[in-house]
Amino acid sequence: MENNRLFSKKLEVWLKGKHRKTLADLIDVFSEKSFAVSLLLLMVIPALPLPTGGVTHIFEIVSVILAIELIVGRRTIWLPKRWQTIDLSRLSQRKTVNTLINKLNWVEKYTKPRLKPVIENGLFLKITGLFIGIFCVAAFFTPPFSGLDTLPSLAVVIIALSIIFEDIFLYIFGMIVGVIGISTILILGTILIKSLKLWF
Repeated sequence: MENNRLFSKKLEVWLKGKHRKTLADLIDVFSEKSFAVSLLLLMVIPALPLPTGGVTHIFEIVSVILAIELIVGRRTIWLPKRWQTIDLSRLSQRKTVNTLINKLNWVEKYTKPRLKPVIENGLFLKITGLFIGIFCVAAFFTPPFSGLDTLPSLAVVIIALSIIFEDIFLYIFGMIVGVIGISTILILGTILIKSLKLWF
């Protein structure tokens, strides 16, 4: 639990600091958990229950790249220099920071290391990368302003937190949220297609 508190405090200090807030800076500060922390912050905005109009697609694309790197077994993040300069300062807005840290503190109360060796296993991380990639692609292809990207994005956020806090129960919950999200997208998509066929 102490490690959890150290992480939340470290993240809060980073978000509220006056320094640059690029993806490269994030990777440098959270090197040990850089994959999970990067996925957490990249996907937390699409996970908000608000229509984003497609402006977060770049975050989803980068997250897919990170997922692929997990699949191939990379332990350190590689991104083109141009992508490393992606600005994350939107997350440093006071309301956003307070909301994120409050939610994070709430999660910390109920998490603890469970099956840590499984979460750190190389094969497990590769499989995790596959599912993260699927959830990110699902979020990317949802129609703008539909809000349907919320659940698959939230699944990535929860899975990232499960890796940070080394909690397999949180991981399972994230997987369930992701499956529900994709199922919702498919069901509503099917209904929409059938409705269009009736009209045309």
